[in-house]
Amino acid sequence: MGSAVLGARDLAGCEHRLALDSAARQTGDGPEVLESPDARRRIEAAQAHRAEVVNTLRDLLESQPTTVVTIDPDLPRRERAELTMRACADGVDWIFTAVLPTDVEAGRRGHAEALIRSGAGYVPLIIVNHRITTPSKVERDPDTPVSVQTSPLGQWRPAPDAKRSVRSNRRDALRLAQLAAMLEAQGLAPSPRRADWVGAVIGVDADCILAVPLESVMAEYDATFARRRAVAAGTVATAPRRINECRSCDWWPQCEAELVAADDVSLVVGGTGTAALTAAGITTVEQLADYRGGPPQDWPGNLAFLDAVVAANCRRLDVPLVRRLDRPTVYRADVEVDIDMESYGERGAYLWGTLLTDRSAPERTAQYLPFVTWDPLPTFDEGHAFGRFWSWLTERRRLAREAGKTFAAYCYSEQAENRWLRASADRFAGLPGVPTRAEVDAFIASDEWVDIYVAVNHNFICPNGKGLKRIAPVAGFAWDDAEASGEASMEWYAAAVGLDGGVVDASQRDRLLRYNEDDVQATKVLREWLSSEQILRLPTVADLLD
Repeated sequence: MGSAVLGARDLAGCEHRLALDSAARQTGDGPEVLESPDARRRIEAAQAHRAEVVNTLRDLLESQPTTVVTIDPDLPRRERAELTMRACADGVDWIFTAVLPTDVEAGRRGHAEALIRSGAGYVPLIIVNHRITTPSKVERDPDTPVSVQTSPLGQWRPAPDAKRSVRSNRRDALRLAQLAAMLEAQGLAPSPRRADWVGAVIGVDADCILAVPLESVMAEYDATFARRRAVAAGTVATAPRRINECRSCDWWPQCEAELVAADDVSLVVGGTGTAALTAAGITTVEQLADYRGGPPQDWPGNLAFLDAVVAANCRRLDVPLVRRLDRPTVYRADVEVDIDMESYGERGAYLWGTLLTDRSAPERTAQYLPFVTWDPLPTFDEGHAFGRFWSWLTERRRLAREAGKTFAAYCYSEQAENRWLRASADRFAGLPGVPTRAEVDAFIASDEWVDIYVAVNHNFICPNGKGLKRIAPVAGFAWDDAEASGEASMEWYAAAVGLDGGVVDASQRDRLLRYNEDDVQATKVLREWLSSEQILRLPTVADLLD
C-alpha cells in the first residue's frame, strides 16, 4: 500500500475505519457511501455556521487597518493552496478559507477557516459548530494566574479571561496541531519554539476566539499521527470492534457480520470494557455469559460488571429486558403530564408537546396539546411558545393542588428538556409567561419532575440500549410513522419551515406533531406498563444467572 496522506478526520475515531478506508482508496472497492439525513444536516449546519462567522469577521475587519484576502472556496484545491501561499508571502494579516499545500512526503493535508498573521508566521483558526467555552462557575483566587485566553472577534489579541472555562475537544486540538505542523514545514510557524505555538477556535456561540496552547498537544499529535499513518499504510493491523462510531459508519454491515461470526464480546460491551475483558482472556459473548466472579483488572469504574454479564446472557437467550428488582417501581400521581420537547440543533426549541392524564377522572381521555412556533429558528416567537407552555403547565399544577390531587410531569431523558427549560428562561426573560431561572431550577429539582429514563435504568438492565424507541416497543408501543426518529425529525422541520430559504412543505408540520404526540404517548404507555402486572413476566437477574 502506498504512502498515506492524512487529513484531520483521520486523526481521531476508529482505527479500523481508517484502515478500511485507506485500503478501499487503493482498490476502489468499498461500501456505498450513504449519507444519512442527520449527517447531511450536521454538515450543512456546520458549513452555514462557518460561512456566517467568516462573513462576520470580514465585516469587523473592514474598519481596521489590516489586510484581508479570501480564497475562493470553489477553486480547485491546488489553486487554492497556491493562492494561500502567495498571500502568506505577501504578509497578509487575515487569510480566509485557507488551504495549505498537501505534503505527500510527510503525509499531511489540511485547511483552515483562516490564517492569522502572528509573530514570524501564522496562527491557524478553525470554526466549529459546538461549544468551546462555558461561563466559569468556580470562584477564582485573585492570586492564581488565569489559564484561559480569549480574543474578541475581528482581532487577534489573546488575553486572560477569568469569566470562561474551556470545553476541551481532542479532535479540534489535533486538527490545530496538524495545521501547525504544516505551517512549520512551510516556514510559517509564528515562532521556532513549539512552546509558543497556539491555535485559534471559534465555537457555535461565536462570541470570542479561544486561544489553544499547542505545546502539550504536539507530543500527543506526533505519536497519534505516526500510528495513524502506519494504520493507513497497512503496517499496523486492526480488527473490528463495536463502538459508538459504528452507528454512523458505512463499514458497519461488514464489521457487524465479522463480529457476529466471531461472537465478539464488543457486541455487548464497548470501549475500555472490551479491552479489560480481552486482557483477561474473555473475547466472546459466550465466555462472558458463562463468567462468574468479580470484574477483571482495569475494568472501568463507570460500568457495572454484573450488567455486562447479564447483557451477554440476554444476547444469548434473546431477552430484551431484565428486572433488577422483583417489583419495578415508578412514581405515579393523580394528574400526570407527559412532556417532550423538539429542538433544531443549537438554534432553539420550537415545540413543547404535552399529554394530560387525570387518573382521578378515568372517564376523561388523555389530551395532547402542543405549544409550537413555525417561524424558522432562531426566532423571538420561540419565547412566546415557551411562555404559553410554561403558563399552561403552571396552571395544571395549581389546579391539581387546589383540588387536593397529586401532580407529576414526566419526560424521557431529561437532559435535553432541562437544557432548553433553562436556556429559554434565560433567553426570553420578561416575555409573557416565561419563568425566572430560579423557578425553572426549582421545578427541575422538585419531586414533580420525573425522568422515566432514570426509572428504566433503576429497574432494568437493557442489553439493546435505553433509548425510548428501544424500550417502548417492549411495552407494546409502536410509532405511527415508520420513519420516526430524531434524525428524521430534523429533515421534517427544515422542510416544515423552509429553513434557510428552502421551500415550505406544510404537510411536514402535521408529521412533526404526530411524531411528538407519539413520543409523549410512548412515555405514558411505558410508565403504565412499569406499574402493571405484565412487567412480572420479564426475567430477573437471578433468573438469568441461575
